[in-house]
Amino acid sequence: MEILGTTLRICVDDLEAASGFYERLTGTPALRFERGGVSVAAVGCFLLMSGPESELEILRKVSATIAVEDVDAACATLTEVGAKVVAGPVPTPVGRNLIAVHPDGSVFEYADRKAAAPDTADAPGR
Repeated sequence: MEILGTTLRICVDDLEAASGFYERLTGTPALRFERGGVSVAAVGCFLLMSGPESELEILRKVSATIAVEDVDAACATLTEVGAKVVAGPVPTPVGRNLIAVHPDGSVFEYADRKAAAPDTADAPGR
């Protein structure tokens, strides 16, 4: 499994103010989306999250997001080396992800940018 990069996860109270700061810091516009009641702004290598405390409490347990070429391959490697995959792989707005607990107790999200396979039943001519 090749690690392509990491994203730092930051829970914030004021997503607008934080987004503005990180946009100026990185010179990159924020990519915004909602997921499970949480508002998210991806700015460079930072993933800013704001929402209900009950959701943020869970998100704070994940140390970082690790970009990989293929989440399925990452899942296989993680399992082989003793990590426990606790969620996923599942589709996301930009690809697929999984959550894994390493043997030392660290929790990481692994994500790729592969779109979910289309449902062949909906393909033209079927």
